[in-house]
Amino acid sequence: MKKIETIWHHLLWSVLEKKDYKYTQVYLARYFSYSLSTVNLAIRKLSEIGAVRVSGKFFVISDFKKILFYWATHRKLNKDIIYQTRIDLPVLEIEGLIPPQGIFAGFSAARQILNESPADYSKVFFYLNQKDIVLAQKRFPEAKNKAQNNIFILKSYPGQINYGKTATIPQTFVDIWSLSDWYAKDFVANLEEKIDGLLP
Repeated sequence: MKKIETIWHHLLWSVLEKKDYKYTQVYLARYFSYSLSTVNLAIRKLSEIGAVRVSGKFFVISDFKKILFYWATHRKLNKDIIYQTRIDLPVLEIEGLIPPQGIFAGFSAARQILNESPADYSKVFFYLNQKDIVLAQKRFPEAKNKAQNNIFILKSYPGQINYGKTATIPQTFVDIWSLSDWYAKDFVANLEEKIDGLLP
């Protein structure tokens, strides 16, 4: 993901998990070890659409859903795929083979977040550090027929594991939003309902 996306993610996660709405750009720059110009770009884009309100040294998140949908429409999930293959096993068995370093994503993450699956799904996504890709390749060898891939490994970013072994609600929402599978809309609808229940 782009650095500005990791900032948007953190802000959305903080609202849902910590009810934090107020930040300084200096804090975010130090938290991520990003330049102030990178943080400023991320916040400026949100300010331009009225999703955050800048006041002096601080800014306040004023429209959670605007940030969520803005990020969802800009998310390019396919660019983060670092490996894909096919294994002829049920999805639950595939999920059981995900390396310990992996972070459940996509439909697998949504099933855990929602405690159920809104629809049957046939693709498994998970985040993994680039350096651990060999571990995954041993468990999921390269398939001869690449037209029907059902396992997709996404490149994780530094510090992503700090949010947990399952992708967060906003991360899962925007990732599934960018997928074209017919059942994705059911997952998106249920995740949005979950989000609405967590917002004040």
